Amino acid sequence: MKNKQLGNTNFNISAIGLGGMPLSLSGRPAESQAIAVIHRALDLGVTLIDSADSYSEDESDKHHNEQLIAKALEQYTGDIRSVTVATKGGLMRPQGTWTRNGNPHHLRKTIQESFEALGGKKPIDLWQYHSPDPSYTIEAALAPAKEAVEAGIIRFVGVSNFSVEQIKRARDVVEIASVQNQYNPWHRQPESDGVLEYCEAEKLTFFPWSPLGGSRRAKSLQDMPAIVKLAAEKNVSVYCIVLAWLMAKSPCIVPIPAATKLSSIEDSVRAMDVKLTEAELAQISVS
Repeated sequence: MKNKQLGNTNFNISAIGLGGMPLSLSGRPAESQAIAVIHRALDLGVTLIDSADSYSEDESDKHHNEQLIAKALEQYTGDIRSVTVATKGGLMRPQGTWTRNGNPHHLRKTIQESFEALGGKKPIDLWQYHSPDPSYTIEAALAPAKEAVEAGIIRFVGVSNFSVEQIKRARDVVEIASVQNQYNPWHRQPESDGVLEYCEAEKLTFFPWSPLGGSRRAKSLQDMPAIVKLAAEKNVSVYCIVLAWLMAKSPCIVPIPAATKLSSIEDSVRAMDVKLTEAELAQISVS
């Protein structure tokens, strides 16, 4: 597994991560299977696991994903010293829906809860503000993160679903290592809104969330001729082609595909060996 530097830090992360969200939402796999998936990712050299306090069925289940990852790491028999857990805060799950909450008091509380859910023995490797809440300024919402860095509860800070202007404002509050915005074959806004270009120029890591479009959209990859053709030519899955396409778009990109089965994370890691030419990338861009 190749490694990449996390933003402007001296921390290294695997070039492909594991997205933990479906391991904790409604319809999630049994805990034993979820832990097996995490362990398989680690066996394959994945050292980045993406989580959030809101990856749960609802508010009564808050921090489920973080607790699951902590349990999996505790039970893993290999070396976990290089594992980075990236989590997020700022979304709520009332009755299983998704709402924003940038209240500094809430964020201060949930950062502490995430710290404890992840074991409470070392700082949160990377904490990201999940989505800007228009009810609170970015400066106010990120103040608790800055406090937590100074208190040794958080090591590095990132943002998610942010525009370039919002990223700049965040960086005036606290050092930012990463940006996590949606990016996949159906949603290419980062190519045109300046975020991807900004991250590359400023050496910030860009995590494309929903890199394969989510469970429903991923199935329609079979309807994209250019991707299907390349997959057949290179004897890999269409998912590998999409992950390879994302990594080829910019050196700052680190995909975080989700998995609920061993075969899924095994397939995602194979994307590391897929090389796409400029001509092949152009085929995908017009598909």
